[in-house]
Amino acid sequence: MAGEEASIFGQLRRVVRTSGAVGGIAARVAGERLFGVKTDRVGHAEDLKAVLGGLKGPLMKVAQFLSTIPDALPAEYAAELAQLQANAPAMGWPFVNRRMQAELGPQWSTRFASFGREAAAAASLGQVHRATLPDGRSVACKLQYPDMASVVEADLRQLKLAMAVYRRMDNAIQQEEIYKELTERLREELDYAREAANMRLYRAMLAAEPSVHVPDPIEGYCTSRLLTMTWLEGRALMRRLEEDPPQEERNVIALNLFKAWYVPLYRYGVIHGDPHLGNYQVRADGGVNLLDYGCIRIFQPHFIRGVIDLYEAVRDKDEDKAHHAYETWGFTGLDREKMAVLNLWAEFLYEPLLQDRTRRIQENDDPQFGRRVAEEVHAGLKRIGGVKPPREFVLMDRAAIGLGSVFLRLGAELNWHQLFHGLIDDFEQGVMAERQAAALAEAGVPQPT
Repeated sequence: MAGEEASIFGQLRRVVRTSGAVGGIAARVAGERLFGVKTDRVGHAEDLKAVLGGLKGPLMKVAQFLSTIPDALPAEYAAELAQLQANAPAMGWPFVNRRMQAELGPQWSTRFASFGREAAAAASLGQVHRATLPDGRSVACKLQYPDMASVVEADLRQLKLAMAVYRRMDNAIQQEEIYKELTERLREELDYAREAANMRLYRAMLAAEPSVHVPDPIEGYCTSRLLTMTWLEGRALMRRLEEDPPQEERNVIALNLFKAWYVPLYRYGVIHGDPHLGNYQVRADGGVNLLDYGCIRIFQPHFIRGVIDLYEAVRDKDEDKAHHAYETWGFTGLDREKMAVLNLWAEFLYEPLLQDRTRRIQENDDPQFGRRVAEEVHAGLKRIGGVKPPREFVLMDRAAIGLGSVFLRLGAELNWHQLFHGLIDDFEQGVMAERQAAALAEAGVPQPT
């Protein structure tokens, strides 16, 4: 059907708009490497941000995503791309009307008591309109932009080019599995019916957490390109932080965010892979709204066992257990030298969990501390010939870094050790496997392969 598959013409249009930014800047940076020609990386990164920021689609999302993965891009690029927001111009009402007709039929408007003509929010793949159902429920209708399959495929081609050029510049992180993971997750995000199933899954997994709120998809109002869900009232976290809330409120928000991400991970092997500030809101009582369920990663239970094993290996300084944990994650060819470098990163991530006391997520006042650890890891990997991260590593690392930065901004003071142990102390791989399979089946989410 028209619009549902990636058309070659749609891909070509996208390539024309982005290839100059991605290929041209990449070529200039490669020239610096090959010929010693000094280039203005900061300026190039600003150019790239300007081009990507005006585009609807996932290339902007990928740029944000890569900016959180240490050494996936040069530091100058990461700093600029981290600032990108989903601010593409909204579709006008005539276009929205046609799109809604395509999804719900020519009389679609009769199925709503009201429907806002102006977009309430913009996203990378679509825009959100506020509406009211005949029974009075307030809902959010997320309508996908047209021809997004073509956009995704064209963007993935550009991403592959950019990553290939950077790979020639720097071999510390071998990115093949990162690209595969991004490809699969982005293609899944096109399917709003799958996102509705993900939403049902999260409602089930977090049913016992009254301070974490998940929208409810509305049956009969969802298609592969339209997602209608209950409207949640909340405020952007950054707006609340600007008002300098008291420490107690900061701690409550952080606690609820911790539950929102890690109860699903350690109980069901599922993680929300997009922890940027636009994907959650805070409520007046410190509760949180968790939004956008397109980027969900389901792990095999043995991988979660490996996450716990690595924590225990760091805690106990057990090199054999650490080696086993890395192999469980999917790292290969690890000798003691490579493990020593990887352990620098593991120790940085797990450090707040090791001390059984109330503390901040990072206790020194250096905002560049994480970056310096990443640079030390990068230098070590480059010295020993690089490492190939398994695809499962990508979203785990992103969630840990993304949430850690939010906890840092909040200035939250919690006993992270007790929170973590409350989730892992009764972990049994077989029990998780059964719990995960039952939850996925009930929500209608495809089983992981």
